[in-house]
Amino acid sequence: MPLKKLLKLRLKQVLYVSWKNMKIYYLEPPILIFGILFPFFIFLAFALGKGISIARLIPGLLAISFFFTGSSVGPYITPWETRTKTLERLLTTPASISVLILGDILSAVFFGILVSGLVLLLGTVGLGATIESWFVLGLTVVLASVAFGALGAVFSALPTDKPSNVMMISNLVRLPLIFISGVFIPLTELPGWARVISYVSPVTYLADLMRFVFGQSHFFPVSVNRAIFTGFTILLLMAALWLHQKTIPLRI
Repeated sequence: MPLKKLLKLRLKQVLYVSWKNMKIYYLEPPILIFGILFPFFIFLAFALGKGISIARLIPGLLAISFFFTGSSVGPYITPWETRTKTLERLLTTPASISVLILGDILSAVFFGILVSGLVLLLGTVGLGATIESWFVLGLTVVLASVAFGALGAVFSALPTDKPSNVMMISNLVRLPLIFISGVFIPLTELPGWARVISYVSPVTYLADLMRFVFGQSHFFPVSVNRAIFTGFTILLLMAALWLHQKTIPLRI
């Protein structure tokens, strides 16, 4: 088969898998709870009572929103399809494991953009927050959605058929990352050891990019944030695909 035709076929397969996931899983309670309600209430718990306008807090809310919404879809899909045996049925089709995982990631990307887009609309239209760079915003939205969709796929590679187990384990990783990433406490106010730890979190660079987008003071130069966050995105994508190549054959 010619390469162009093969790529077109693979893209169509990825889109079909993604569309299937969107129709089936978007309204599942665990995804709504851990992807929307959970981060929203975490943000409120730390933001209220600090005497800061909500508009100033929009960059942090967007960072949390992308992080949780994007990484909440994947941990539900693969374990659930393993339990219901639909994963076996999908693997009997011409679609490869990589196509299935890319479809899962793409459905998480759309979910992250949808929910975080509503937050962005609230911040700009409802609260009057001003966007300084639409180009950096667009690039950051794409990178954040892909990065955290891939992170969700990494979590879903855990060898279990219980989505609740994967969701809980993922939160053991996600919550510490949020607290060390300068979302609630600026990096300049963190002690030296905590600031060094914050450098290993992709959310650190996302939050910093969002502050630049909204014209607020940021810690790193934009080029550094963009380069490191792009590296995280590529690394998470490669890890998700590699892990599922190893674990999916063990599920069936």
